[in-house]
Amino acid sequence: MENATSIGTNVHAESGRQSLRYRLSTLRQYLGTSAVLGILLTGTMVIAALFAPLIVSHDPNQNHLQDALQPPSSAYWFGTDHLGRDLFARVVYGAQMSLFIALMVQVIAVTTGTLLGLLAGYLGGKADKLIMGLANIMFSFPGILFAIAIMAALGPGIFNLFIALGVVSWPEICRLVRAETISLKQREFVEAGYAMGAGTCRILFRYILPNCYGNIIVLATLGMASAILAESSLSFLGLGVQPPDPSWGSLVGQGKDYMYQAPWFMFIPGIVMFITILGINLLGDTLRDWFDPKMKSNR
Repeated sequence: MENATSIGTNVHAESGRQSLRYRLSTLRQYLGTSAVLGILLTGTMVIAALFAPLIVSHDPNQNHLQDALQPPSSAYWFGTDHLGRDLFARVVYGAQMSLFIALMVQVIAVTTGTLLGLLAGYLGGKADKLIMGLANIMFSFPGILFAIAIMAALGPGIFNLFIALGVVSWPEICRLVRAETISLKQREFVEAGYAMGAGTCRILFRYILPNCYGNIIVLATLGMASAILAESSLSFLGLGVQPPDPSWGSLVGQGKDYMYQAPWFMFIPGIVMFITILGINLLGDTLRDWFDPKMKSNR
C-alpha cells in the first residue's frame, strides 16, 4: 500500500514537473528579443512615471533663468529649457502625464467600444446598423483632425483631452467586439446558457465577453501608443496639456524655437517619446502572439 502511494506521489510530482517545464518552454517561446525589449522599455517608463518624485532632484516647474538653455551635464542630465527648468525632471513628469492620459483614454475607449460592440453584435438589426453606422462615420474622418476639432470646440484641458481622444478611439474596439460577438453567440456554450435560462446580461458578460478579453487587451495596449502620439500632437499644437505642466508634445513644441541654439531641448523629449511608443508596440505584438499563436506561426 505504501509503495502504491509512493508511486502515485512520484507520478504526480513528475507530472507537475513536466507541466512546469512545458509552461517555461512556452514562456521562452514568446519572450524573444523584441518581447524582452518591449517589456524593458515600457517597464522603465512606467517605473519612472510612478516614482517620479523619487527619481528627479529638481522641481520641474521651478525657473532658473540664470541657467537657461544649459547643455546636458552632471547638474542637469538632459540640460535645461528656455526658462532654466531641469529638462530631465520635465521629461520624467511628462512621462507621468502622457501615460496617465493614454491610460484614461483607453479606459474610455475600451468601455464604450466594448459595450457598443456587444450590443451591436448581439442584438443585430436596427441597433447594429445604428451603432456601426456611427462607427463608420467616425472612421471616415482622420482621427487626429477629429480630435483637433473637438478640442477646438471644448477648449484646451486634460479632461477635454480625455473626451476628444476617447471619442475617436472607441470605433476600432467596437468593430472587433462586434465581430467576436456575432461569431460567439452561435456557439454551443452560449446556447447552453440559453437552455439554463440565462438572461441577456449574463449571456453577454458571462459567456461572450470573457472570450473577447485577449483581443481587447492587445488592441488597448497598441492603442496606448496611438494615444500617446495623439496627445503629444495636440499638446504640440497648444490644445492639450497646458503650461506650466510638462508634456512631451509641449516640450517638443517649445524646443523647436531653439532647435539650432539648444537642440537637446527638442530632440531629447522626442527621443524619449519614440522609445516609449516603440516599447509599447513591441509589447503589444508580444501579447498578440501570446493570445493568438497562429499569428506568430504565420510571420
